[in-house]
Amino acid sequence: MANPPNNRGSKPQQRNGNSPRPAGNARPTSPAPKPKKVDDDGEGEIELEGVVSAVLAGTMFRVKVANGHEFLAHISGKMRKRFIRLVVGDRVRIEVSPYDMSKARITFRLN
Repeated sequence: MANPPNNRGSKPQQRNGNSPRPAGNARPTSPAPKPKKVDDDGEGEIELEGVVSAVLAGTMFRVKVANGHEFLAHISGKMRKRFIRLVVGDRVRIEVSPYDMSKARITFRLN
C-alpha cells in the first residue's frame, strides 16, 4: 500500500499578491535606505551646553548656559526611555528651537 502524498513541497508557496515573484534565481533586494532629514532653510536646532539649575515637576528643568541665559527644558524621549536621571549641578547638552528661544530639550548628560 502506497503512502498518501505529502503536501509539503508539492505545491509552490503562496505569495503575497502585492510583491512580484523574483525572476529566475534573483533574490529580492532590500529597500533603499531613507535619506536623513536635512533642513533646507538653515533653521535647525541650536545646540548648547549648560548646567541644571533647578528640577521642576513633570520632568522639567531649568538649565543655565555659560552666557547667563536660562532655559525651561524637558528630557528627550531617548533619555526618558533609558531612565537617565538628572540632578542639580549636572552638565547637559540642550537643543534650543529657533522658534521659541525660552524652551529647550535636554539630549545628553555630560557628567
